[in-house]
Amino acid sequence: MDTKIELPIYDKSGNEVGKYPIDTKDVAAKIVPQLLHDAVVMYRANLRQGSAKSKRRDEVAGAKKKMYRQKGTGNARAGHRRSGVRRGGGHIFAKAPRDWSYRLPRKSLQVALRMAVASKITDSQVTVIDALSAEQPKTKDMAAVLKALKIDSTVLVAVESYNVNLYKSFRNIEGVRILPVSDLNAYEVLRPKKVLMTKDALDKFVASVPKKNE
Repeated sequence: MDTKIELPIYDKSGNEVGKYPIDTKDVAAKIVPQLLHDAVVMYRANLRQGSAKSKRRDEVAGAKKKMYRQKGTGNARAGHRRSGVRRGGGHIFAKAPRDWSYRLPRKSLQVALRMAVASKITDSQVTVIDALSAEQPKTKDMAAVLKALKIDSTVLVAVESYNVNLYKSFRNIEGVRILPVSDLNAYEVLRPKKVLMTKDALDKFVASVPKKNE
């Protein structure tokens, strides 16, 4: 498979205004699905609140006195009302709050990000736009840009740096997430169907990729 690709560069009206030559081998030498899987699992685990909680038998209300004597009643033996086998009793294996977060090595996550971007480029799921700007927050204008670029699915908009007007313009569009290129990670890149990157953002990302002799 030819790894040298020329990505079309579009303007806000959806017209092609140039080409962006890129070699996916320069972004990631190879795609390792297991590493991408491990990175996504880690990021999703770190999003878990870990606040699930159920009460143990010592935390529910009820008398601790034995309900009736052990023998002679004809009933099965029973302890107190807080027993986990009774309605209203505590859970036998109660859930407790826990921290699900963990970290993979930093370099592994950096490699996973580059693999994620390379895979999106290979699958023709990256759209490059010459520039994105907004003098004031206006969702209608950004929705028109996405329509002109024929992006009608979930999309990650990657810009060179944080811009409050762009952020406010995109945040109310369903299925759209906007991030500066410095905040990208493998999960954010792989989650949407499409990635929209400004030319400056792509330049910055490519410049951040370590050269082979480094």
